[in-house]
Amino acid sequence: MAPFPVQLSPIFGHWGAYLVYAVIGFAFGYVLEIAGFGNSKKLAAQFYFKDMTVLKVMFGAIIVAMVLIFGATAVGLLDYNLIWVNPTYLWPGIVGGLIMGFGFIIGGFCPGTSLVGAATGKLDGVFFVLGVLFGIFLFGETVDSFAIFWNSSYMGRYTLPELFGLPTGVVVLGVVLMALFMFWGAEKLEQKFGGVDAKAAPKWRYAAAVAIALGGIVLIFLGQPTATDRWAKLEAEKGQLLADRAVQIHPGELLSLIEDTNIKTVMLDVRNESDYNLFHILDAQHVPLADLPNVVDDLHFEPANAVFILMSNDEAAATEAWKYLVAEAVPNVYILEGGINNWIALFGDDNLTKGFNAGAGNDELCYIFDSAIGDRYPASEPDPEAYELEFTPKVQLELKRAPTSGGCG
Repeated sequence: MAPFPVQLSPIFGHWGAYLVYAVIGFAFGYVLEIAGFGNSKKLAAQFYFKDMTVLKVMFGAIIVAMVLIFGATAVGLLDYNLIWVNPTYLWPGIVGGLIMGFGFIIGGFCPGTSLVGAATGKLDGVFFVLGVLFGIFLFGETVDSFAIFWNSSYMGRYTLPELFGLPTGVVVLGVVLMALFMFWGAEKLEQKFGGVDAKAAPKWRYAAAVAIALGGIVLIFLGQPTATDRWAKLEAEKGQLLADRAVQIHPGELLSLIEDTNIKTVMLDVRNESDYNLFHILDAQHVPLADLPNVVDDLHFEPANAVFILMSNDEAAATEAWKYLVAEAVPNVYILEGGINNWIALFGDDNLTKGFNAGAGNDELCYIFDSAIGDRYPASEPDPEAYELEFTPKVQLELKRAPTSGGCG
């Protein structure tokens, strides 16, 4: 991926970064104002089908950004995993959208445009902003009373390609064609209800429509990079970490991480279910290799102090999992050195029986257990005070690159 900076501070300094943010904010507000979006009458006119500028501008921005984003990911300039996508809470989202929609119709502003209106001295904009602030306060004071509904129907980072089970390029082209049809319909509504002269509309819009549609078609042929594609680009750099044993951590270090309250240790056991049921470390989550794609989005939502430790019987499966998560831009990923076999060798009872495959290096469990009681063996939760282990610490928290929040103007 292109080496774009994660933060502006290292380039422009602390206050320089704030200056950049201020310039971007001013430019955004300026564009909204000169487009007439600081005027509630113009915004409200769309609900009477007299002026559909808002719909055309918003959908225009959506499809242009969509084509550019997925075009950039297709050619390797951008990692889609590092882009904030609002997690879906289906029914709360529907109810919240209806509330905001009614507020938009009644007040003539959305939150972003109300700030533009207030900044330019419009009284209705000022009152709308005050209403927004009061609504935020009221929500914060009452959310506990409906928290169950507020957090219900969680679907994660759910997108249209996942919903329809179609390639990203096909979905992008479909959305583009839908938007172009809506633009055509909006112009017809403006002509009928607003008396807009169709001849006055700029002719270049036809060329723009063709260009954006062609962009969607190109995306179908380009496709989107897979985790294998991304790893191929990272292998020269990241593969050396594996070769240097820089990411394989000693069981003693894992034990110290578990006890460290400043670190959130997320242990992912990628073995098959039978081995996991026989024995696993306390609090280790069972996530087989085949299921890793289903948890990547949740891993990106973990806090910045999260460290992910992968484990298999030896290291083979954990190493494959490490490559996949690194390709998916998950930070702070490490491998348990020697896997579960090494963990048991250090913390297990001396009377545990080794199997015939012990030391064969085939990523199979080397110990025989009388029953599958999982984390109820003493070795699953060793007492750190009972061991004096020497190891070289390897875990270094990386700057969290994945998105942690987002918003709407």
